[in-house]
Amino acid sequence: MRIARAARVTKSLSVVLALGLLLTGCGVNNIPTYDEQAKAKWADVNNQYQRRADLIPNLVETVRGYAKQERETLEAVVNARAKATSIQVTPEIVNDPAKFKQFQEAQSQLSGALGRLIAISENYPDLKSNQNFLALQSQLEGTENRIGVARRDYIEAVRVYNTELRTLPGSLWASTLYRSHKPMETFTVAEETKRPPNVKF
Repeated sequence: MRIARAARVTKSLSVVLALGLLLTGCGVNNIPTYDEQAKAKWADVNNQYQRRADLIPNLVETVRGYAKQERETLEAVVNARAKATSIQVTPEIVNDPAKFKQFQEAQSQLSGALGRLIAISENYPDLKSNQNFLALQSQLEGTENRIGVARRDYIEAVRVYNTELRTLPGSLWASTLYRSHKPMETFTVAEETKRPPNVKF
């Protein structure tokens, strides 16, 4: 009797262990793993945008000292920065298409305003040779590159996560164990950059 009972317990434990191994082998942990990876990449994107926002006041002040007549451009940069930093960025923004689009548009406006500000320096040889301006411009260029890399890494992490939610066996786990996990938003190309430039001779 005891031997039969011990055999059943051993068999039951073996079945539970086998099922546990089967579940871990079937990707039951993929969705939360990919979700966390995408969130970490999003945090890196945010960090780089914040770094850029922190550089802007010093850049604006440096340009202001040399290019007082460029008031409109300086105000556009300051206003674009204020708009970009006023958006409440929470981890949930990646699941809200409207807020994500608003965030992306604000960052695009800031990029455009910064581009115009840097272009102004061509008109001011003294500004172009100012060491403070050159250092800030170099830091800003490096930050723009890091933003590009961070966005690329985030887009890839979201692609992996969203694919897992939509394909087998991930879709089975998403519909049973991870119902609260929704597809994440990703960056898109701004409409103005999709249009070919008008070239006139």
